[in-house]
Amino acid sequence: MKILHSKTIGDSNNHIIILHGFLGMGDNWKTHAKKIALEGFTVHLLDLRNHGRSFWDDDFSFDSMAEDIHNYLKSKNISKVDLIGHSMGGNLAFYISNKVPNIINKIVIVDIAPKKYDKLHEDIFLGLKSIDFNLIESRKEVDEKLSLYIPDDRVRQFLLKSVYWKSETRLGFRFNLEILYDFSQNSISNEFKTPIGFNGPSLFLHGELSNYVSEKDYELINYHYNNASIIKVPNSGHWLHIDNPDFFLENTINFLNS
Repeated sequence: MKILHSKTIGDSNNHIIILHGFLGMGDNWKTHAKKIALEGFTVHLLDLRNHGRSFWDDDFSFDSMAEDIHNYLKSKNISKVDLIGHSMGGNLAFYISNKVPNIINKIVIVDIAPKKYDKLHEDIFLGLKSIDFNLIESRKEVDEKLSLYIPDDRVRQFLLKSVYWKSETRLGFRFNLEILYDFSQNSISNEFKTPIGFNGPSLFLHGELSNYVSEKDYELINYHYNNASIIKVPNSGHWLHIDNPDFFLENTINFLNS
């Protein structure tokens, strides 16, 4: 049984798993995790399969990722957790709360809705696929190449966190680019035909400036999560926890402690 790579912050019996977004890693959430842990939680920063320092596998689906979470909890002897999921991590949280709602206390969904999305990240993948590590010798060169496709510096810095030295002379991506690209073309979001079977407390946070979630999605959210609170985060886009971290942390911690 393969176990996901994780970093654990805190020493409490109240466990939180943070599910990162597509092309990310648990380390993206380290600053927030430290602050949440101070409120009396143990925060588990997982690298999902084909991301970060976790194993690579040709099987990449919400079903396989949910099984990974189950195996991780079993390995740690944890029976119940709170979930925080951003973007694809939020989609995984939908899947888990639908399949095994009994393992979740509370759920926090960050800027995603339980609906089908069109293909995402096309420009990002054009940039990533343009990188030839046979020719590139520094992270600066990677950034310069990506900037031709991805003008947003914050998005490039997010991606550059997954660039590392595979050997003394060769860089590489920590994520499995080929598998993730295939996934992005087919299965990156979930659409549920019947209500999701989780009746516990749920918090949905969405960015005021994001095009992932809007007020038009509120009815759908309440259809699937009948105990949901929905908050629009001001002055923020899809990475609302980065754009407005104090607002995100205050509302998330208040919800988890309520």
